[in-house]
Amino acid sequence: MKRSLIFIVTLAALSALTLGLGYFQFVFKPQMIRNFISQAAPPPATVAVSVATKETWTPQLPAIGSLRAVQGIDVAPQIGGMIVSIKVRSGQDVEKGAPLFEIDNSVEQADLKNNLAVLKNAELVLERQKQLSQTGNSAKSNFDAAEAARDTAAASTERVRAIIAQKNVVAPYAGRLGIRKVDLGQYVSPGTSVITLQQLDPIYVDFPVPEKSLAVLKPGEAIELQVDAYPGKIFRGTIKTIDARVGQDSRNVLVQGELPNRDRQLFPGMFANVAVIAGDGAEVVTLPRTAITYSLYGDSVFIVQPAPLDAGGAQAATLKPAANAAAAPPDDRPLIVERRFVRVGETRDGRVSVLEGVNAGDQVVSEGQLKLQPGARVRIDPEARLVAPAVRPKE
Repeated sequence: MKRSLIFIVTLAALSALTLGLGYFQFVFKPQMIRNFISQAAPPPATVAVSVATKETWTPQLPAIGSLRAVQGIDVAPQIGGMIVSIKVRSGQDVEKGAPLFEIDNSVEQADLKNNLAVLKNAELVLERQKQLSQTGNSAKSNFDAAEAARDTAAASTERVRAIIAQKNVVAPYAGRLGIRKVDLGQYVSPGTSVITLQQLDPIYVDFPVPEKSLAVLKPGEAIELQVDAYPGKIFRGTIKTIDARVGQDSRNVLVQGELPNRDRQLFPGMFANVAVIAGDGAEVVTLPRTAITYSLYGDSVFIVQPAPLDAGGAQAATLKPAANAAAAPPDDRPLIVERRFVRVGETRDGRVSVLEGVNAGDQVVSEGQLKLQPGARVRIDPEARLVAPAVRPKE
């Protein structure tokens, strides 16, 4: 009887100990670990998000070009001398044939008077020889000599007149003058540049493109151009000529475009960002450029989405996103991020086209990716968005 009682007590004690160990191991300990993890977990990271949108983009070939006048020269005299008259102002618009400068021609004027007198006398002698020849009172050789003398005098006169004309510097075509480089009374040698003359309307833009793009280039193709002097303004024109050879060093082909320039806003020598419109528009999914994380292993983005119920259901009440976050899910589940690898296309005005990996409507982290890991909890804060600078840096 005593042994039975001891056995029963011992069995009850062992059973109680086993149940206690089981409760500790399978109930209390997991709960304690969950509570510890919940308290030790870092707070959600604050990020800004952008929604992937569909846009219609026309295929473009970007290039860097330089503006060039259709006609642009350094005006220079053919004959040297002293400037005696300046008939234009710097920066003036002139018509074809407008007088620009006059070089001293007093010596040539005196030579002209002398040659005119010689010519007049030669014409009189020729007339007398003609009358005498017709009446048979003079030999034919005398008439021929008089005619040759008249022609020589006429040629000498025309030569002096040509020299006088060359000393009157005129505009060979209509255009805008630059800043004059000579002053009144200054001596200029033949070929010395006295002023520049540029035809500004229309104007050319020369730009290189890779040889692989030759298949989509043709004269008449539309182009768009932007310059630093007028941020945000787009000038439109067409391709005029494609060079007949490809550069062996760069494997690029030179393309020349033509643009109207009625307001004279574009000037030769300006740097220009050129885009060739090479096809019809197509729908693409776009994101801000800041949303893309570039690396050697591939480009990626972080997609914001609600946490799975089995992973975050217990914490839903404490991990709500910010009250002003318009992107919060209706079930108030905590937000986590998923990393996706993407294939990107061209970039325009701070946005990049995504060819694979993102769908329209996806919420993508646009600022704050450096502190994220796949599965990390996040809190959306619209105030965390970066503000673009007012003026873009020069490319």
